[in-house]
Order: sequence, then C-alpha cells, then structure tokens
Amino acid sequence: MTHTDHQSLRRVLRREIAGTIGLLTDERDFHAMRRYDSFAFRDHIAYLQQIEALLRTRALQGTHTTVALFDPEEYADYCEAAGLDPDRPASRSRFTAELASTGPTVPYEGQPLADLVPTLVDEAVRRATWEYASTLLARLGACPTCGEDRGRAAFSRASELLVRVLGSAPPGDRHLVCSVADSPETLVAVLHADRDGDGATQLDEAEALEFTTVLAVGLATHNPGGLVMRTTTAGSPDRVYGWRLRGENLHPLTAGEVFDAYCTDADTGDLVSPESHVDYCAPPDLDDPGTHRGHHH
Repeated sequence: MTHTDHQSLRRVLRREIAGTIGLLTDERDFHAMRRYDSFAFRDHIAYLQQIEALLRTRALQGTHTTVALFDPEEYADYCEAAGLDPDRPASRSRFTAELASTGPTVPYEGQPLADLVPTLVDEAVRRATWEYASTLLARLGACPTCGEDRGRAAFSRASELLVRVLGSAPPGDRHLVCSVADSPETLVAVLHADRDGDGATQLDEAEALEFTTVLAVGLATHNPGGLVMRTTTAGSPDRVYGWRLRGENLHPLTAGEVFDAYCTDADTGDLVSPESHVDYCAPPDLDDPGTHRGHHH
C-alpha cells in the first residue's frame, strides 16, 4: 500500500470520527463489515495499525478520544430500526456517536492498542453480564406467599451481605469475585474495594452495582455460586477466603475448600501450585442476623 493510500484511508477514518472511534476488535467482525462497499479497509491488521496511528495523532493534537466496541450485528439492527442505509459512512458515524453514550467504551490515554482491546472486550462482557443479570432479576416477579418483588428483595439482601463482607475484612485492599452458575455459562462479577488512609472504603459504583446484581441472581435463583475475597495489606501475606451461596445466605468455606477452589484449574480440573505469600483461611464471622432467618421466597 502506497503512502498516498495510507493518507486517504486515514482521511476516510477521520471523517467518520466525532470524539469516539468504533473499533472492530476481532477478525470476524472486521470481515462482516467488508460486505459494505463504503467500508474502505481490506486487511484487519492494516486497519488496526491505521486506527492506532490516528489515535496517536489525535492525542498529540490534544484531542480526547473514546474507543467503543463496534458490533456489526448491532449496527445492522440499528440501521434497520432507524431506516438508515448501512452502506454509508454517515450511518456508521451516527451509530458510533450513539455507542459513546450507551455502549462499552474506554478512553484512549496513549496505551498500545494491544492493551486497549482486552480492556474494551472485558468492559463489553461486564456490561452484557450486568444487563443479563438485571433482566433475570426483573423477570422473577412477586413472591407467591408474601407478594414482595423477588428481584428487589434479592438485590437489597445482596447489598446487605456485601456491606457485611467488606466490613469483615482487615484494613487494606480487597479484591472480590462472585460467580453464579447459570446455563450455558457462569456469571462472574469482580469488585475492587480499597481502603483509604481514613479507613473509608473506595468503590467503583458501576462495579459495585454489577457485583451486587450478580450476587442477587445467586440468592434469588438458589443456583450454585460463591464469593471469594482476597485482601492485601502491606507487610503481611495476602489472605484469601470465601463463602458458598446457600439459599439467601453466605456459608463460610473452610481453609481447605478455599485452597481447593484457588488451586484447581477450572477448565481441566488439574492442580495449580499455590502462590507463595498467600494464606488460605476460613472467613471471619459476618455477624449476619439473616443467617438465622428461616424465611425463603
């Protein structure tokens, strides 16, 4: 490809961007877009290189750019619903502008595209998990015996349990993972909770919302699930402990069960060697009056 071709492709890209770049992260999505004559690219690697060059240029000019995940199927549906011709750059620009406010996005801060893409894909998976879990909770309806909204009740119970789990941890940074079995895949949510100098817990609100929603699905559906927390405190080994979801409660795992969960490869069942400077322990008491309630929805 000649220098002039590169320049003209970059001009094409620049015309389609209004502060947000819609990125085709994988080969399959890229090939799906090639069915449109107005889509100027023929090679995915060259396309990614052009995007990266454009991001760098914009950053040097002091222009802030957000990168969004461009999904060709969603794009086709969007064009059909809005009565737009999908084979026009203007339609792609409109869809990308919409993505900026509704879809998963990552700000470009000079990081290589190879680092940005996995972050963007993770963000999309998080978003999809949360949307799915929220829909599932909303569909549960009212409890036949007491008339209470089951999804809402499960969410407030999950919030209460999360507060207790975080309150039980020693000072330091905490990393929590909640997983709930669901067909065909397991729902997983991650939460980072750091404690600042005053002892106050710092949470990302979106992460906390997603985490609570997935935990609520486990409590409401009684599907098998668990919650594992890893705490990091300066000067001492990391501590790892966990709970099993049982009914509307969290049931403590023994140190041996936590060790097994952490040191087994989920896909193969093979043992993975334990990390050094990590203590696998039984969790502290959650001091939860809910564990004594017999009420089940």
